Amino acid sequence: MKLIFSVLLLLVQSCFALAEDKPLRPLDPSYMGVHGMVLVSHSSTIYASHLPLYHKPHDVQLIYKLESKDLALLQTVRDGRLTTIKPQPFNLDQLIRGDKLVITADVYAGHFERGGMLVYENMTLNFSKQLYVRKLTDIAESSTQQEYDAISLSKNYKIYVHRIQQAPSYDQLIHIDVEAGCLSRFKTSSAVPTEQETQFKFINCGSMTPLYFETEDFKKH
Repeated sequence: MKLIFSVLLLLVQSCFALAEDKPLRPLDPSYMGVHGMVLVSHSSTIYASHLPLYHKPHDVQLIYKLESKDLALLQTVRDGRLTTIKPQPFNLDQLIRGDKLVITADVYAGHFERGGMLVYENMTLNFSKQLYVRKLTDIAESSTQQEYDAISLSKNYKIYVHRIQQAPSYDQLIHIDVEAGCLSRFKTSSAVPTEQETQFKFINCGSMTPLYFETEDFKKH
């Protein structure tokens, strides 16, 4: 009996070892580029959300948890209306496949491509955990029917992410605390509603904090 148990234990350990040693898929070189992101915070934790576009190498909605003990950066993100980063070029596919990654980036108060002010230069940022990823391929047609994905970060804390549609559409992050009767699907007056209208749709969810809202990059040309 002991022999059988030992053999089974060895087989299980071997399976785990094989799973751990499984090689990562090759990186897609077409995702190399400068990938701007918006930084948001909850408590003492900072999160980075990729600024997506409809075309490669930016056609991905992606949110990561950062490991940071920099109190000055935390205060900048927490107190600012909008904080973005302009990293040095890297392959976004590393984050798409869930890698841990350290990058160097400039930090801006405001949008780094729209007159934002440089606050920190060449800051090291540690991307420690992937929380959300969605490629903008085969996405729904532009519609007044909106849908959000919920990312659970703790017992009561969630970030709702708008599922970007074909143009025209919008990107949005909303923090919900103490969720109660929160709808993740609803209709709006237009395919690109105002931020205030979308916030009203979450009014029954509990404590709500708008984190990010963007329409310019998702206009129909």
